[in-house]
Amino acid sequence: MKEKKTISDHIFDISLYIFLSVIFIVTFYPFWNILVISLNDATDTMRGGLFLWPREFTLESYKSILNNPEIWSAIKVTVLRTVIGTALSVFCISMLSYSLSKRYLLGWKFFSFFFVLTMYFGGGMVPSYMVIKSLGLIDTFWVFIFPGMIGVFLMILVRTYIEQLPGEIEESAKIDGANDLQIFFRIVMPLCVPVLATIGLFIAIGHWNSWYDSYIYTYKPELKTLQAVLVKILNQFQTGGMMSQAQQLAQNSSRVPVSSESIRMAVTMVATLPIILVYPFVQKYFVKGMMLGAIKS
Repeated sequence: MKEKKTISDHIFDISLYIFLSVIFIVTFYPFWNILVISLNDATDTMRGGLFLWPREFTLESYKSILNNPEIWSAIKVTVLRTVIGTALSVFCISMLSYSLSKRYLLGWKFFSFFFVLTMYFGGGMVPSYMVIKSLGLIDTFWVFIFPGMIGVFLMILVRTYIEQLPGEIEESAKIDGANDLQIFFRIVMPLCVPVLATIGLFIAIGHWNSWYDSYIYTYKPELKTLQAVLVKILNQFQTGGMMSQAQQLAQNSSRVPVSSESIRMAVTMVATLPIILVYPFVQKYFVKGMMLGAIKS
């Protein structure tokens, strides 16, 4: 039988629900307001007072930005960067984690210390730029992939997860004649799906939201990422004097007037929504991977 709740228990539950509701509203409403402004008529938006629903629904802001070739080029670069970068990073991190999970590895302490050291000390912006330039990665697509391929914190997370797996599984596989590569691909990788999905989500979000490396390492317009284009548009709207590129775009490609505010919000939605839609598909792995990968028994 269930225990009967006391008055203090009910007060605590009510307080908890109120607190969580406030947190939800505070975090969700700014995103909702952006969506409302992006879907509202530009002329009507200038009146202000938009809170919960668009007063005059229209898709003109989205039509304006999606008619811009620069936006489509940026979307293509960002999608390719996210897919390729995430796949390569997850694969390389998992291989490195499997190797460093073997404490009998020759030089294990040195390699572990070497990787952990990079979490606390870096060369800085100028030395990093010089290294990337000497490697011939400036103004290439691979400048988005190679420099940040290995995340040490994520490697430690996966290594801890692998160390929790029963050692008898690998021992029995070796008795059957399996080598390390066969054990890694056929046994370790399938068992590590939860933690790999977790770090994959972290890496994908990092690639999708990254803009600064595109800003300092690339000069060609066709290599700019979606977030870099978004930052460019937002900066243009904040500068006076000359008419911004987005305002020119609005005048040239739209019959209905499109304000700078509506364009900003529409671009923000286009840049944010895809990565948000990915999360529900990996949520179950995310929770399980974080719980099992972060606790060492």
